[in-house]
Amino acid sequence: MEWLVHTIGSMGYPGIFMLMAMESSVIPVPSELVMPPAGYLAYKGQMNAAIAIFWGTLGSLAGAYANYFASFYLGRPLILKYGKYVLITEEKFARVESFFLRHGEIATFIGRLLPVVRHLISIPAGLAGMNHVRFSLYTLAGAGIWVSVLTLIGYWIGENENLLNSYLHEAGIAIVVFSCVIIAAYVYVHKRRSRNSLPVVPEEAG
Repeated sequence: MEWLVHTIGSMGYPGIFMLMAMESSVIPVPSELVMPPAGYLAYKGQMNAAIAIFWGTLGSLAGAYANYFASFYLGRPLILKYGKYVLITEEKFARVESFFLRHGEIATFIGRLLPVVRHLISIPAGLAGMNHVRFSLYTLAGAGIWVSVLTLIGYWIGENENLLNSYLHEAGIAIVVFSCVIIAAYVYVHKRRSRNSLPVVPEEAG
């Protein structure tokens, strides 16, 4: 923990941006090793928590866009050309693309909150060519929540490593529960809107 605090302190805000950009792409740099030390440094008065959250969230967006553009410019043509050899037909790809275009916002938001998924959720967004404004907004929203939670844990707990691990575990469970609630609410609202949009068939005169 002391080494992490010293490293983050030496790298400063540009280091937070760079490490979180790596974490948000496919490079395995856990955000749990970046933002809590920044929060602790904010507690010590050596950093500003709001600025650390800002740069951490912005770094997450930059890393997400790295995956997005790689998938859009490289992955999409490859799948369309060679996908049939691994049982990914053009029709299957079109269905997946259609699903993500209809539900990409909630998928991107929730994906940014979940471990492992947050590294990969930008790939289907890029393959589907998700709208940049929506992709940015929902990525920033999800990443902002996660980065804020980690930073505040570091601020409140300090350098107590055992307590920090416990709180990170509890925060992870809380985030998963929160995500499940959001998904359930989204599905409920979506189904209700679908039912309300169905045309009313007039009854035939007897």
